[in-house]
Amino acid sequence: MQELNKPFIIEFPKIGSPTLGYISIAERGDLPFVPKRIYWTYFTPEEVERGGHSHYDLHQILVAVAGKVTVTTEMLDGEKQTFVLEKPNVGLFIPKMCWRTMQYSHNAVQMCIASNEYDEKDYIRSYDEFVAKGNI
Repeated sequence: MQELNKPFIIEFPKIGSPTLGYISIAERGDLPFVPKRIYWTYFTPEEVERGGHSHYDLHQILVAVAGKVTVTTEMLDGEKQTFVLEKPNVGLFIPKMCWRTMQYSHNAVQMCIASNEYDEKDYIRSYDEFVAKGNI
């Protein structure tokens, strides 16, 4: 199992063929945590940047089930990465204490698999506050 302290790509099984179509499956053994919440975003205008936050305890897996989602991550040590999600069988694990922003193509549908239920107190919405956590 991959370490859960940095973003990484997860490739889910892809079953099928071009003539019949495909199905991808995420079962408990394929995920680095037990999901507590699943939600999706769609109809996000291309000029809108979403995210702009981090979480104290929440882990997430983002999947572009349609279209393209470009995700930029930053860890407390300053390490930045950019991931382009555009295959519905590929997800991006985002660990806790990881700042993220997302840009969407006009037809993008992003599914998020979350390790916890929604809790506003788990969010770090100020970038300055996030950076300060790395200097402690």
